[in-house]
Amino acid sequence: VLDNTPFYGESGGQIGDCGRLESQSAVFNVQDTQKYGKVFGHIGELAQGELAVGQSLNAVVDSQRRAKISLNHSATHLLHAALREILGTHVNQKGSLVSDSILRFDFAQPEAISKVQLNEIEDLVNQQIRANNPIVTEIMDLEAAKTKGAMALFGEKYSEQVRVLSMGEFSTELCGGIHAARTGDIGLFKIISEGAIAAGIRRSEAVKGANA
Repeated sequence: VLDNTPFYGESGGQIGDCGRLESQSAVFNVQDTQKYGKVFGHIGELAQGELAVGQSLNAVVDSQRRAKISLNHSATHLLHAALREILGTHVNQKGSLVSDSILRFDFAQPEAISKVQLNEIEDLVNQQIRANNPIVTEIMDLEAAKTKGAMALFGEKYSEQVRVLSMGEFSTELCGGIHAARTGDIGLFKIISEGAIAAGIRRSEAVKGANA
């Protein structure tokens, strides 16, 4: 545990950062980062030297892995907006996984989704990627965010000040995660599986960029 850290702790479906903590004599390889209340725990293995309370460490995040995660997180927001546009506004998030290799999105949807609809959803996401809109984050109070039209997760507890993430006029959501700079950074979006996982709940898995 550090007094402050650039590492992202697993939250909102986004996996925790990896990397290393190092001093002149010690190297700690961080394999995962988790939140414990307001504290971030760096989980991993001491590769050399020793660690002690009060020691100063240089924290180095695996930037290539984080970049892949950020692209998948931005693609998840585009997918959510596309699902609502093609299937209806009853669609809302029921769970997600954002990793460096894949994105998984669980959502409320009572009926099966046709191949035509899946193609429309995928095409709409790729249209937004090609539009190359800037991805903008703003800190504002919760009421202002609602006025702006930001989607919030039902049942989630939010503080008075929230982070609003917008991608052009297409997607506006409350989100504390890591994202790309522009939608075009995602490159290409491809749905690889879709199906029911429970009554009224469906799951879509997708890849982006080089994986797509």
